[in-house]
Amino acid sequence: MSDDWKQATKMVHGGIRRSQYNEVSEAIFLTQGFVYDTAEQAEARFIEAGPDEFIYARYGNPTVAMFEDRIAALEGAEDAFATASGMAAVNGALCSMLKAGDHVVSAKALFGSCLYILENILSGFGVEVTFVDGTDLDQWRAAMRPNTKAVFFESMSNPTLEVIDITAVSEIAHSVGASVVVDNVFSTPVFSKAIDQGADVVIYSATKHIDGQGRALGGVVLGTKDFIRGTLEPYMKHTGGSLSPFNAWVLLKGLETITLRVNAQAASALRIATTLNGHSALEHTLYPGLPDHAQYGLVQTQLGGKGGTVLSLDIKGGKEAAFRFLNAMTIAVISNNLGDAKSIATHPATTTHQRLNDVQKDELGITPGLVRFSVGLEDVDDLIADLQQALAAIDS
Repeated sequence: MSDDWKQATKMVHGGIRRSQYNEVSEAIFLTQGFVYDTAEQAEARFIEAGPDEFIYARYGNPTVAMFEDRIAALEGAEDAFATASGMAAVNGALCSMLKAGDHVVSAKALFGSCLYILENILSGFGVEVTFVDGTDLDQWRAAMRPNTKAVFFESMSNPTLEVIDITAVSEIAHSVGASVVVDNVFSTPVFSKAIDQGADVVIYSATKHIDGQGRALGGVVLGTKDFIRGTLEPYMKHTGGSLSPFNAWVLLKGLETITLRVNAQAASALRIATTLNGHSALEHTLYPGLPDHAQYGLVQTQLGGKGGTVLSLDIKGGKEAAFRFLNAMTIAVISNNLGDAKSIATHPATTTHQRLNDVQKDELGITPGLVRFSVGLEDVDDLIADLQQALAAIDS
C-alpha cells in the first residue's frame, strides 16, 4: 500500500494478506489456533512472533490483522487492536493504562456504558474520576492534577452532539503528562483526524459506521505501536476481548465503502436538519453542521465542516409527543444502533441513557422529548417527507 494513496483507495486495498491462492476478496481464517513445523518454531514464536506469524486467535489472526492494518491506515495511526465490541475497546484502552491511585478527567456527556466503566468499574478499582463539561476548557484545566494519567471524552457527544476541541484538550492534558483517549464514533474516521489533532488513543465501535449495515459487533483501539503492542495487547489477550475472524471480515467489507456511505449520510443529515430547523413541533434541532450549533466554528476546523450522520430532535410535549412521533414514522426503524444504511431513531431518555437519574439527564440536555436520528442511505426526500408527516401526527 502506498502512503500517497487517497483515503478511498486505502479502504479498498489496505492491509491485504493474500494466501497462496491469490484470492480477490480477503480470506476468512476461521481457526482458533495455528500449527508449527517444529517444536523449536513453536518456542521461537512464543518468544516473539513476527508480523505474519500467529499463535492463537485470542492473540491475533490474519483476517483480524487485515482489518487492524486497514483501519490504522484510515485513522493515520501507527497500529490498531481489534476488539469484540466498542465497549470492549473502551474498557481495554482505559483499564490497560490505569491502576489504583491514578486520576482520570472525563467529559460528563457520555454514552451510558462508558459512564458505567468510569463510575463503577474504574472507581471500584481505586481510580479516581473527575467529570467536567467537555466544552469548557477552563474546567479541563482546573481538573488536572499531578497524578492525572488520562483524559477521556467523546469527540462528539451522544446524543446531544456537543463537539469537544481535541487539540485544546490535548494540550491541557499533555501539560501534566496525561494521555488523551478519544471515543470518536460520532465524528467517524472519515471526517476526524483525532491523532493529528493531539489524541494519543482513538476508539471506535466498529459496529456503527465501519460495518454500516447492522451485521456484526466489533471495536478497535488505535494509537502508537508502543501503546497498542506494549500496553493494550497484553491486557486484551489475557482478558479475552478479541474480535472474531468472521466479524473482522465483515468489517473489512464495510471499510471498502465507508467513505462513500458516510459522506452521503452526512449530506442527507444536513439537508434534513436544515429543513426541520425551526419546525413548530420542535424545541430545537441539534446538528453540528447547522450554523446555530454552539460549536459550529470548531466543526469547520476539526471535522472539515462535516456535521456527521446523526441529528437530534427535541420535540415539544415531552416523552408522550416523542413516542407519537416515533410510532408515526414509516421509513426509519426504532432501534438503538447508529451509522447504519437504514435510518434509525432512538429515544435516549428511555433507552441508551435510561440508567441516568433525572438530574444527570437535565444536566446533559437529555430531555424527555429528545429523539436521536441516525441518517441512513435512503432517498433524502423520502426521509424528509416521512419526518414531516410524523411531526404532523403528534397533534392528530
